[in-house]
Amino acid sequence: MITDPISDMFVRIRNANMKLHEKVDISFSKMKMEIARILKEEGYILNYKNIEDHKQGILRVHLKYMFASKAALRGIKRVSKSSLRVYKGYEDMPKTVGGLGVTIVSTSRGLMTDRQARKVKIGGEIIGYVW
Repeated sequence: MITDPISDMFVRIRNANMKLHEKVDISFSKMKMEIARILKEEGYILNYKNIEDHKQGILRVHLKYMFASKAALRGIKRVSKSSLRVYKGYEDMPKTVGGLGVTIVSTSRGLMTDRQARKVKIGGEIIGYVW
C-alpha cells in the first residue's frame, strides 16, 4: 500500500528519468493526470496517456530528452506531505530555481503553476517543485 501516491509518482518519474527510460507507468488518479498536464504544458515531458485496465487505470508518461543523455526534467521534489502540509498565499509563493523551474500548486480552482497562481492572485497547497 502506498501512503503518498503523489510522492510515488515523483519518485517513479525521477528514477525513470535517471535511467533514460522512454516511458513510465503510474497508477491513475485525476490529481496525477493534472500534474502530468502541467508537466507537459511546461515542456518537461513529451506526453501522457490514460490506459484503461479494468481496475484503477494506468497513467503512462512519456519522458522528454534534449540529447541522447540529457533529460529535459532535471529534478522533481515533493514539498507538501501527508504528515506536513505546506500552504502559501500568492504573495509568498516560492520560485523554483530562481524562477527557472515550476512550483505546482493545488488551489480552489484546481492545480496550476506558481506563475498562474500569482496572476489570478490565489494561494494554495504547494505540491512540489520541478526544474
